[in-house]
This record gives sequence, structure tokens and C-alpha cells, in this order.
Amino acid sequence: MTVLNKIIEIPDMTVLMADGCRLSARIWLPHNAETIPVPAILEFLPYRKRDGTTARDSLTHPYVAKRGYACVRIDMRGNGDSQGIMEDEYTEQELQDAEAIIAWLAKQTWCSGAVGMMGISWGGFNALQVAARQPSALKAIITLCSTVDRYADDIHYKGGCLLNENLGWGATMWSYSSRAPDPALVGEDWRNMWLERLEAEPFLPIAWLSHQNRDAYWQHGSSL
Repeated sequence: MTVLNKIIEIPDMTVLMADGCRLSARIWLPHNAETIPVPAILEFLPYRKRDGTTARDSLTHPYVAKRGYACVRIDMRGNGDSQGIMEDEYTEQELQDAEAIIAWLAKQTWCSGAVGMMGISWGGFNALQVAARQPSALKAIITLCSTVDRYADDIHYKGGCLLNENLGWGATMWSYSSRAPDPALVGEDWRNMWLERLEAEPFLPIAWLSHQNRDAYWQHGSSL
């Protein structure tokens, strides 16, 4: 734990899911949040908080924390320093995890009980989808570069045409999700976690290219 400019930073906090999967959180708090609880803002991403988005996170989250919020950046299961496997984007598991995190945040001693979500692209998509489920502690969301039409307004299909970004982004996510967690945070189990990912990590475009029409697959997480 580090205290800097009246902000407390916690580089790794455990958030345990009901099935025993450990998710890793990086948290920034106002220095007096334990005595004067504050609302929490969640950003829930697969982009590796320890190295993938760390530069951006180190600017955005302290800025918000200095203005009276607890800022929480969590690696999704199967990514970064969190356990498990990520099977696809915006899965039921991902959304259930987000709801469990929101409930967990609302119960922390430094949280007032009110939680918000923010995100760009992936984080914007899942914020919209979680908000539609109306968890009681979620009071507000701010999203950018996101939509409620996964089929036509993401990277997959436009006007019925297949976008090459299915393959480009799929390869990018494969490289993100298959990398090892940081031993400095997860300890000696890092190698077992890494091998599990290497053996089980799916190539996401296989699913995306298997659904070239607007079917139930795309309706999940969409309002259409």
C-alpha cells in the first residue's frame, strides 16, 4: 500500500468470486475513506492492469480518487493477475462477476454503498450490459465507444459485411490473455495459472465467424 498526495494506492487486492476464482484489483482511495466512506467507481477489463493499461490507469484513477471516489480497476478472470479462463467477450460469467464485484464493493468499509462503472470500448460495453441487469448498488455509468448492438456496431459486422477486425482484434486478445500473471503479485502459482491459460485460451474469432447472421449469440448483451 502506498500513500501519495492524499491518495492510498493498493496494487493488488483479492476479490473472491462464489466459485472460488480470485480476481485481482488495483485500488486508489482518498486517504480518509476509511473514516469518511466514498462512492466506488469500477473499471472491469481484460487488458492487464499491471502492464497493459498501467500508464493510463496511473493518470485517470488517481485523478478521480483525489476528487472523492474510490477507483477500482479489476482484471477479468483469465487475464492479467486474475485466475480462471475468459471464454469470450461479454459472457454471462463476465456479467455475473461484475455484479458480484459491485456487491462486494458496496460492502467495503471505505465505500458509501454507492457504486458506478466507467469504461471505454470493452469497459463501456460491459457497463451498459451490467446496468441493464440493475444491480441494486449500481447508481451510475459513464461509457465511451460502446453500443447496445453488438452485431452491427462493434468490430464484427457492418451492413451484413464481415469486418477484418474480427481477426485483428481476436489476435490482439489472444496475445493479451495468454500472457503470464505477475509473480510479484500472484506468487508461486503464476506458472500454473499461465499454463492453464495457454492450454485453454480460445481463439475468439472462431465463435464470431460462426455467427454471421444476427442470431441469439449477438442478442446476448444487446438490446435488439
